[in-house]
Amino acid sequence: MISTPGIVQDPDPRYWRTHMYGLPLDRWEYLRDRSYWITGAGTGFGWAITAALASAGSQIFLTGRREDKLRQAIGNLVSLGIPTNSCQIVAADITDPRAVERASAFIREHCRCLHGLVNNAAIPQRIEYQYPLHEESVEFWDEIMRVNVRAPWFVTKTALPVMLKAGEVRVLFITSAAGWSFASGYGQYNITKAALNSLAAGFAEECRTAFPDVDIQINALDPGQARTEMNPGSTRSPFTAACMALLILSHPRNGPNGKFFSHDGGHLEFCNAAAYGKPLKDGN
Repeated sequence: MISTPGIVQDPDPRYWRTHMYGLPLDRWEYLRDRSYWITGAGTGFGWAITAALASAGSQIFLTGRREDKLRQAIGNLVSLGIPTNSCQIVAADITDPRAVERASAFIREHCRCLHGLVNNAAIPQRIEYQYPLHEESVEFWDEIMRVNVRAPWFVTKTALPVMLKAGEVRVLFITSAAGWSFASGYGQYNITKAALNSLAAGFAEECRTAFPDVDIQINALDPGQARTEMNPGSTRSPFTAACMALLILSHPRNGPNGKFFSHDGGHLEFCNAAAYGKPLKDGN
C-alpha cells in the first residue's frame, strides 16, 4: 500500500521550532501568513491543528460554540510559546446557518482571502444513545446528522467563495475509521462519518469541474483515536494528527483532491476513490 513514510506520531508542541511537525522547510514556510478557518478549534484535534498552524505563522480563525473554550485554547498556545497575534476567535454554533454566515462575514472583514478550512467539529455516539439502529430516537438521529454532516457541508459552502479569491482551495475534513466501520451500537456515528467521506469527495469532484483554473485540494484525514473530549481515556496525544494535517494543507499545486489519509501516513481508499498514488512529501 502506498503511504507517506516518516510521519512524526507524537510531536511535542513546545519544540515546534525544532521538529516543524516533520515538514520540509519549504512546506513549513508555505504556511506562513496563510489564513485558515478551523471548526471545533477549542479542544482535541482542532486545537492541535490550530497550534501547529499557528506555530508555522498562519492566521487562524478559531470557531466553536463555547467562547470560553476558545479563549482557553489561545491561553494554552501562549503557555507553549506559540505566537497568537494572528489567532482570532469566531465563536459560532455551526449548526445555525445564520451564525455560520455571520462568522464568514467576520472572516471576510479580517483577511484578504481565506486559504483553507478544517472541518473538525463533531459529536460522538454518546453512551446513553448506544442503541441499535432499529431502536434509535429520531431526536438523536437529527442531532448527530445536523452536527456531523449538515454543518460541515454548510460551513464549506459558505467558506468556498472566500477561498476562491485566494486562487487555491484547501479543505480538510476530519473523518474517522468509523466511516469504514459497521460497529454495533455506533451505527449513527458510523453513518455520519461515511456521509462525511462522501461529502468530501463530492465537494472535491464538483469543485474541480466547476473551477478548473483554481487549485482545488479537498481531502479527508482519519486522525485515529486520541485523548479528546470524545475519547478522554486515550493515552495518545491529539498532536499525532497534526503532521499529516499540515502536510496535506501545505501541498503545492496539483496535489491530492478527493483523497483519504490516515494520521500515520497511510493512503486510504473509499468507495471508488483510489488511494493517492505518491508520498505527500514528494510534492509534485
